[in-house]
Amino acid sequence: MPTLPFKPWPTVIAVAVTLLIWLAIPLPEGLTSDAWLMLAIFVGTIAAIIGKAMPIGAISIIAISVVAASGVTSDNPGTAINDALSSYSNSLIWLIAISIMISRGLIKTGLGARIGYYFISIFGKKTLGIGYSLAFSELSIAPVTPSNTARGGGIMHPIMRSIAKGFDSRPEDGTSSKIGKYLALVNYHSNPITSAMFVTATAPNPLTVELVSVATGAEIQLSWMTWAVAMLLPGLAAILAMPLILYLLYPPDIKQTPHATQMARDKLAELGKIKRDESIMLFVFLVLLLLWADIPALFLGDSVTLNTTTSAFIGLSILLLTGVLTWDDVLAEKNAWDTLLWFGALIMMATQLNQTGLIDWFSTNMQDWITMMGIGWLGASALLVLTFLYTHYFFASTTAHITAMMAAFLTVGLSLGAPPMPFVLIMAATSSIMMTLTHYATGTSPVIFGSGYLTLGEWWKAGFIMSVVNLIIWVIVGGLWWKLLGHY
Repeated sequence: MPTLPFKPWPTVIAVAVTLLIWLAIPLPEGLTSDAWLMLAIFVGTIAAIIGKAMPIGAISIIAISVVAASGVTSDNPGTAINDALSSYSNSLIWLIAISIMISRGLIKTGLGARIGYYFISIFGKKTLGIGYSLAFSELSIAPVTPSNTARGGGIMHPIMRSIAKGFDSRPEDGTSSKIGKYLALVNYHSNPITSAMFVTATAPNPLTVELVSVATGAEIQLSWMTWAVAMLLPGLAAILAMPLILYLLYPPDIKQTPHATQMARDKLAELGKIKRDESIMLFVFLVLLLLWADIPALFLGDSVTLNTTTSAFIGLSILLLTGVLTWDDVLAEKNAWDTLLWFGALIMMATQLNQTGLIDWFSTNMQDWITMMGIGWLGASALLVLTFLYTHYFFASTTAHITAMMAAFLTVGLSLGAPPMPFVLIMAATSSIMMTLTHYATGTSPVIFGSGYLTLGEWWKAGFIMSVVNLIIWVIVGGLWWKLLGHY
């Protein structure tokens, strides 16, 4: 019997939810029928993504088809399909896709592994030092790896496992507590922190940038540099605190690791001297950071300023012209093309929800409910942030979570009087902090959890504690830093 191309029950639930909203629930006062139908399609799509009815790219194709065919955006068929495809001209979508293609070079050339082993060769004499080496290795490559799964699971995780096995710490032998459990936790919890620090450190961040722009009527445009500077100090504070907190929470049996530095040096010796392709990859890495930070404009004026996405295209072009990446490499980067597709579909639906007036309607009702509680903008902001953070227990996708809730929560918080920039920034950070919570929170978590070094209970306990720690750091350190930067 042939295998179905979709999971039956998640598909049935997604379709049922769509039809229930559209046909069974009376149209609320203040909304048009098109707005209500758009909501039904949107919620059904999110339900399909949460239930993993099909791969997210396939779900997105179906969603685009339904939006265009239903005429929910326009009675004109030509206009309807143009609306359904409108988001693919959004430069942020292309920024992430191209950046994922560029990050393939870190794996192909071996530069990512070299950076990791280099840090360990310097700081790896103690287990805590190895933890910091893993954290700062991930931080060093985060700006150009929008796939946090590729960064944490594809580049850093093999290094972490190599070190753990070098000290005979293997789950199958019951020796996880020697060193492997601790290193696996640091390997994972570096990922949400670094993801929060750069627009290009995880795929959903540009979606957040777009939703912030929509929620503020384009008054707040988070550029790459604005985001990076705002997240710098709280991110560094979190990176410095995390390995120590996990060390105290799950202390490894092995605390002195004098052989780790030599092990890392042996790995570097196997890699040999830095090769031509690695040098070019490192050059592109540095060029992109300079362009994204708009450093040339400081010396040559605004005439040399480039759009962030233009800079990413230039970086990929250099890698193609020098042969570091081939076109086959680019075509094989399925994650990039998949991201391009689903990202465009989700942004399109979020935009249409806003244009039909549904976000304003929902936000007004939610605002009225919170106002009745009499907790003021500070209490309301705390409620919104905590709700947004901990509802991630019900999501297996940060993208689905952000798409479902971010726009409305931003609108409500701002309407209730929260200082715009700090509230926007804490919500942006929370969209990555929430990755800490579960073993299904983001693509990196099942990779590292699947290596078997931690029990489910240990993973969830560490995840909850680190979510609290990270949130406190971002509120206190971030709040003071943003005040110093003049954001409020």
